Amino acid sequence: MLVQVKYSDNRFDYVKDKSLDLLIESNKVTEFKRSSGWVKIGADPIRKTKRDFT
Repeated sequence: MLVQVKYSDNRFDYVKDKSLDLLIESNKVTEFKRSSGWVKIGADPIRKTKRDFT
């Protein structure tokens, strides 16, 4: 599945959902779009990464 993202330089793109965690961890994206609307990294709750469970 593709997810719409907004990069830190204000560009928009679509990325594979499997790539989203890495982009969030590397601070390359500032927002991504869910079916309920845009999620702002650092302000809105986001899903846990696999590393958070270890």
